[in-house]
Amino acid sequence: MKKRQNDVSVLFLFLSILFCVCLITANVLETKQIAIGTLSITGGLLVFPVSYIINDCVCEVWGYRRARLLIWLGFAMNFLFVMFGSIADAIPGAPYWNNETGFHAIFGLAPRIAAASFVAFLAGSFINAYVMSRMKVSSKGKHFSLRAVVSTIFGETADSLIFFPLALGGVVPMEEMPKLIVSQVILKTLYEIIVLPVTIRVVRKTKEYEGEDVYDVNVKYSIF
Repeated sequence: MKKRQNDVSVLFLFLSILFCVCLITANVLETKQIAIGTLSITGGLLVFPVSYIINDCVCEVWGYRRARLLIWLGFAMNFLFVMFGSIADAIPGAPYWNNETGFHAIFGLAPRIAAASFVAFLAGSFINAYVMSRMKVSSKGKHFSLRAVVSTIFGETADSLIFFPLALGGVVPMEEMPKLIVSQVILKTLYEIIVLPVTIRVVRKTKEYEGEDVYDVNVKYSIF
């Protein structure tokens, strides 16, 4: 049975919601610095790579156009969250409320972190989707695992190179910045590799359920 043009995919809706939740959560968790041995990472590492995994799934199943929609949707929801958080932070607290410092520690940093995140997110996500899409066409749909890992490396590298200097410059010592960037790219890529069996299964089941397996032939890779 052929799907109508205006049918809404429940799976795409679910992945879109999860994508937005991961982005918003990552913004908050990025305010915490974590040391694991000699490595310096941010709390956002716990959840942010999931957004790239979802990006890979959507691009693989529905193609670049749907991935582009997902990216801009995530951008819009992230922007709304930061905007309302900043407004709430700017409003004076009640006289009996004594958690102003803690609240400001999270949402006071959010605008700077979010501004860096917005630019880095768009660059990294679109590079990830582009590499994923082009490799799928050139490989004729083969080697999904390789495509998922390579696209993540390109996307996460662009994201980290933009995000950390803009968001944490002056907060993190400059001598620590290269180590932070490299460790983030390596750990996020390892994250993707570890959960790759789950990603493969999700993609396979989604293709079967949706009856979709889009190849981006003659697609213009505009971000708009």
